[in-house]
Amino acid sequence: MKRGLFLLLSFLCALSLRAAVQFQKVEYKQGDTVCEGLLVYDDQFPGKRPGILVAHQWKGLTDYEKMRGEMLAQLGYVALCVDVYGKGVRADNPTDAAALAGKYKGDRKLLRARITAALEFLRSNERVNAKQIAAIGYCFGGTTVLELARSGADVAGVVSFHGGLSTPNPADAKNIKGKILACHGADDPYVPADEVLAFEKEMRDAKVDWQLSAYGNAVHSFTQKEAGNDNSKGQAYNEKADLRSWREMKAFLEEVLR
Repeated sequence: MKRGLFLLLSFLCALSLRAAVQFQKVEYKQGDTVCEGLLVYDDQFPGKRPGILVAHQWKGLTDYEKMRGEMLAQLGYVALCVDVYGKGVRADNPTDAAALAGKYKGDRKLLRARITAALEFLRSNERVNAKQIAAIGYCFGGTTVLELARSGADVAGVVSFHGGLSTPNPADAKNIKGKILACHGADDPYVPADEVLAFEKEMRDAKVDWQLSAYGNAVHSFTQKEAGNDNSKGQAYNEKADLRSWREMKAFLEEVLR
């Protein structure tokens, strides 16, 4: 009896140690460019699960996206932190980050191709339900996932956190198949009121199922603690907006991926 109990406890202990969030560096290609992303999942969840793309801010894939991927994995999703810039291409200062982000913002065809390559890689993963995929993105990543939707990609929904809302091709909104949630800092100087209004018109004209949440007293980068707390700089962390937007995202994902 004691031996049986010991074996049972040993098995449960081993199982609890094994069941944890896993982080796997993965490579995939867009054309001749090798991209290095991060696949994140919790191995305590059995079977195929919904997949979530996590598109990075302007510096490229960092520990910030890894943290968000882990949070999504703990909710039962398989997250792919994508690499838009290509393997080894990262920025460690605002000047280089602006140049990298500007390259892809100026070439929406290339931007769409890079995020689509990540989508197809995630869709093919053995842990992912290929019919249940959504995408979220931060700052530059918010622009990226909106462009993914405008491309006509087969995704259930996309969420932009303090991302740029403009596009050179607003008519492409007619291609959007999934639902849209834009989480916006109401005082964001980088996404001014006229850009928000143009986005709203774009969504209405295309008859998209869309939502826009504007958080009072929040500026750009409101989900990123490393942005500091000085709103006068145009970008700053806002705890209330961060928590509220994450709650809205969770409800949105539950709706579109059910």
